[in-house]
Amino acid sequence: MKVLSEKFYARSPVTVARDLLGKVFVYGKCKGVIVETEAYLGENDPGAIGARKVKNIPKALLNPPGHSFVYFTYGNHWMFNVIAKTGQLGAVLIRAIEPIEGFDLMKKRRGADGVENLTNGPGKWTQAFGIDKSLNEVKLDKKDYCILHSNNKPEIVSDARIGLSKDFPENSKMRNLRFYIKGNPFVSKVKK
Repeated sequence: MKVLSEKFYARSPVTVARDLLGKVFVYGKCKGVIVETEAYLGENDPGAIGARKVKNIPKALLNPPGHSFVYFTYGNHWMFNVIAKTGQLGAVLIRAIEPIEGFDLMKKRRGADGVENLTNGPGKWTQAFGIDKSLNEVKLDKKDYCILHSNNKPEIVSDARIGLSKDFPENSKMRNLRFYIKGNPFVSKVKK
């Protein structure tokens, strides 16, 4: 499998978010299929960090497409985003991954026995993979830190993003910026 190029990420965050589904994330000894993402559209997106901090935009968002943006939230979770844009701010949050290699290491990091809740959420998978701030602003182009192309053609569902205090209005055509593989058991559990 080939590493995704910068050109792949140099598109609309919405397109990249959809197209990342089924691709394989690699970090160290851990690998997994990306099964859930959210698109963030920069300064005009009420849910994006770039909009909330217009006067103090995180430096990582200014990097070229294909770099990571890793930040700490809720006092205990690392969030992993990849920069995706066409001249303006944009990023894609990877929300969930289906693990395919490195199970024992992931279980140890998460303190888990089984795999069913190992990587089914943005804080869970980053902990399982050992993601932290050392990966902020790093280009995803190394053998042991990249996203690989795959021939998977998953059935994709779109829905509203999760856990935002501000978002596009419910009747907006931009409301459904969360994408996931239909029926995949590793998609985040949404509390209704």
